Amino acid sequence: MRAVVQRVASAAVHSEGELLGTIRQGLLVLLGIEEADGMDDVSWLAQKIVHLRIFNDHEGVMNVSVNDVGGELLLVSQFTLHASTKKGNRPSYIRASKPGHAVPMFDAMIRCLTQELGRPIQTGRFGADMQVSLVNDGPVTILIDTKNKE
Repeated sequence: MRAVVQRVASAAVHSEGELLGTIRQGLLVLLGIEEADGMDDVSWLAQKIVHLRIFNDHEGVMNVSVNDVGGELLLVSQFTLHASTKKGNRPSYIRASKPGHAVPMFDAMIRCLTQELGRPIQTGRFGADMQVSLVNDGPVTILIDTKNKE
């Protein structure tokens, strides 16, 4: 699994003119799922995202989590995070999971994030053409890959 985690002042996701999810202060998480991903990846990543200390404490130091600040979370699926640009100019998405595997993993991530955060999260719609808007706060953007835990 690959995640792009962005600290935001606000974020929203729309599809076909419909507002699917919106948050104020919190995290926008773009999530890419591959065939090799399993429940261990979901659990590890959900815990990491919710407890990531990337919000400022009272001294202005990034030392508190989204949970600590009472922030919200917006999760959006994005298969293009597994794009390979090694050959040619047209990205290959062969590593991105097919819906039969990805949808249950995405649903599991929603459940795990909700449990870790202790309250419901907002989401996009899996497989939909979506428009995501955000006000990146900082800017703070973190890349996390469950297969390359750095």
